[in-house]
Amino acid sequence: MHAKGESQNTEWKTSWQDDYLKWICGFANAQGGRIYIGKDDGGNVIGLKNAGKLLEDLPNKVRDRLGLIPHINLLEEDGKNYLEIIVESSTVPISLRGSYYWRSGSVKQELKGQALTDFLLEKMGLTWDRVVEKTATLDNIDETAIEQFRKDAATAGRLPDLSRLSAERVLTKLRVLTKDGLTHAALILFGKDPGEFFPNLFVKIGRFGKSTVDMRFQEVCERNLIQLLSDVMEQLEKKFLIKPVRFEGIRRIEELEYPVAALREMLLNALVHRNYLGSMTQIKIFNDRLTIWNAGQLPAELTIEKLFQMHESVPRNPLIAEVCYKAGYIDSWGRGVEKITDACRQAGLPGPIIVERTGGIAVELLKNQVKTPVKTPVKTPVKTSALKKAAAGR
Repeated sequence: MHAKGESQNTEWKTSWQDDYLKWICGFANAQGGRIYIGKDDGGNVIGLKNAGKLLEDLPNKVRDRLGLIPHINLLEEDGKNYLEIIVESSTVPISLRGSYYWRSGSVKQELKGQALTDFLLEKMGLTWDRVVEKTATLDNIDETAIEQFRKDAATAGRLPDLSRLSAERVLTKLRVLTKDGLTHAALILFGKDPGEFFPNLFVKIGRFGKSTVDMRFQEVCERNLIQLLSDVMEQLEKKFLIKPVRFEGIRRIEELEYPVAALREMLLNALVHRNYLGSMTQIKIFNDRLTIWNAGQLPAELTIEKLFQMHESVPRNPLIAEVCYKAGYIDSWGRGVEKITDACRQAGLPGPIIVERTGGIAVELLKNQVKTPVKTPVKTPVKTSALKKAAAGR
C-alpha cells in the first residue's frame, strides 16, 4: 500500500544521484526519515535496474561522506526492485562538504547564518540566550530592572516572594546567572546597557504617511527588555498613535486607534522571539496600518498557517521566554496570535496579517476602513433595550 504523499519524513526518488546525500544529511539533522529509490512522484514503484549494486555501494558512500551508517533495504513489489534508506535522527550535527542541511516539511534546506548557529547550539543542548557572556559582570546589571521584575512577578503570582532576595540571588533563581557567569538572557532582560554587548537590541519607531518614503518623525528606544516594554508602549501612546474620542452617555472615552492588548502582545512576541544578532526591532506606523517587524525566521516546527491554529509554544529564546512568563508578561501556550486576533475582533478591526520577509517576521494591523452606515433609530422597546445593553458592554 502506497503512502499518501511525500512528507516531513518521506522522500521518493526514481533513481540515485549523489546529490541525494543532501537529503540524507537533512533527515539526520532533523527528525530522521526514509528515502525510497525506485519510486516516482506518486509513490509508485517503477523499479531499479542497478538495485543490487547500489545496495553494496551506498553504505560506504554515506559513511565516507557523512559519517553515517543508515539502514538500506532491498525491497520488491510486482517483480520490481527498489531501495529503502532509513535515516535515524543524529545526536550530533552532520555536514556534507562543510554544509549543513535540514529537513523542514517536505523541503530540504541548507542552514546558514543564525539558523545554523541556532541549530549547532541546539545539538549541543544549548540555545543562544543560555550562552554565557564571559566579559559581563554584575556591574552590568540594572537593579531597577530587577526591582520592576520583582513587582511584576509578585502581581503575576508565578514565583515565591522575591522581595528579600538580592539581585544576584534573583538572577541565580531565574537561571540567567550561572557558576560560569551572566548569560545573554541576563543582559537582554536586565542589562544597564545591553547595547554594549548586542548593538541592535534597540527598538526603532517611525511615523510615515502613505509610504516609507514619506517619513514624518521617528524615535529610538534603547534599554533592556524589561524597560523596553513600558518605554515603547509609552512612546506609541504619547507620540505615535491617535486617541479617537467617543462618548457613552456623558462619559468621554479615549482609546488608542489600535487595541493596547494587541500592541503589547505583538511587542512582546517581537522582543522575546527575535534573533538578537539580527537587525533592530522596527515599528512602522502609517495612516492606515501598523507593522512590527523582528529579525529571526520561524522555527522549523512552525509555519505562518500553524500560528493561526492551535500549536505548541516553540520559543527561539526559551530562557528569556521563561523569565517573561514568570513576570506575567506572556503565557507559555503558544496563544500569542490568538490573543492579538481576539483583541482586534473586540475592537472591530480586521485580524492581524503575518508574513515572513527580509529574514524576519512582520505582524501588521489594519484600520477598519469600512464606514458603518447610519441606522434609523429603532423605536421598539425590545430593540432599544438590547442596544442599551450592547452599548453598556462595549
